[in-house]
Amino acid sequence: MSRSALVVIDVQESFRQRPIWAYRSNPDLVARVRRLVDAARERGDLVVWVLHAEPGSGGVFDPVSGHVRLLDGLHPRDGEPRLTKTAHNAFTTTDLQLLLTTRGIRELVVCGIRTEQCCETTARLGFDLGYQVTFVTEATMTFPTPHRDLPETAGVEEILADPRTLSAEEMTTRTEYALAGRFATIRTVDEVVGAVPADVAG
Repeated sequence: MSRSALVVIDVQESFRQRPIWAYRSNPDLVARVRRLVDAARERGDLVVWVLHAEPGSGGVFDPVSGHVRLLDGLHPRDGEPRLTKTAHNAFTTTDLQLLLTTRGIRELVVCGIRTEQCCETTARLGFDLGYQVTFVTEATMTFPTPHRDLPETAGVEEILADPRTLSAEEMTTRTEYALAGRFATIRTVDEVVGAVPADVAG
């Protein structure tokens, strides 16, 4: 029995419905996630699909919107767990930990949307729960992030024009700095699928 699980977080249509989607960090996300999924299946690793929902919100994360579904190109197989969360991390509002425990999983590979939010919080909590965590940054995606004082009603143009806005690249770099050596090991897609040995690529 494999001791490793690939956790695919929030790679969902909801994000594509937002105007900020045009400024996403990783247009090749689906293809990269698919490579990780294919490799995990070949090794016999568990693949866990996680979606984010905000019931009753009336927004793109409200299940009634029809957007709380995987992006085109990703197809779970029968028997692969599908979880829906309402918190940022994939543990707190799901039975993910129970699922991993009952299957003897001790290693997690994390990918998905958003890099510094749901992916990072899942990696942090996973580590604190005792899992060995691999964070595949290039199989995550994020967006320019506005300053906390910018009104929530601000449009994309206003967000991008604000000098306090952090670019998607800056957010990604900050996440790697926060995780590496503390909560997770940063790996490339090639390293994880085995095309490039970690001791060579590192």
